[in-house]
Amino acid sequence: MTPAINTARKAKIDFKIHEYSHDPRADSYGQEAAEKLGADPDQVFKTLVVSMDGSGGSKDLGVAILPVSCQLNLKLFARAMGVKKAAMADKKRVEKTTGYVLGGVSPIGQKKKLSTVVHETAKDFKTIFVSAGKRGLDIELTPDDLVKLTKGKFDRICE
Repeated sequence: MTPAINTARKAKIDFKIHEYSHDPRADSYGQEAAEKLGADPDQVFKTLVVSMDGSGGSKDLGVAILPVSCQLNLKLFARAMGVKKAAMADKKRVEKTTGYVLGGVSPIGQKKKLSTVVHETAKDFKTIFVSAGKRGLDIELTPDDLVKLTKGKFDRICE
C-alpha cells in the first residue's frame, strides 16, 4: 500500500489501481505507463514538482499534473500559481518533500501538501491515470476527485 492509495481509500472515493511491470530502461515513465496500460497518452497524467520564486523552502514548491503527451509550460504554470517565474525542482528536493522517488511521484498522499495545478484537459475525460506512488503502479480516478484530494485547481499549464 502506498500513501496515495491510503489517502484515496480514506477519502472514500471511487478509484482503480493498475499495476504493470516497470522497465528500468524506459526513457519516459509516463509514456511507458500509457503504453503498458493501453491508455491514451492524453489520459495518463504525469506529476512534476516545480520550484517557484522564493527562499528555497517547501513553500516555494508546486505540483503540475499534465498529460504525458504534453510539455509543461513554466510561464503558464507560474501564471496559474500567481508567481513571477518557475523552474523544475531539484531531484533530491522532490524526493525529500514528496516522499516518493522520481518516476513514482504521486500527486496524492505527499509528505508535504504542495499547491497543485491540474491541466484543464483532464476535465475532458471521465477518469484519468496518475502515479499511485511507485514505478509501475497507477491510480485511475475522476479529475474532480484528483483536484479534491490535492486541494488543487484546473488551469492551462501546457500548450
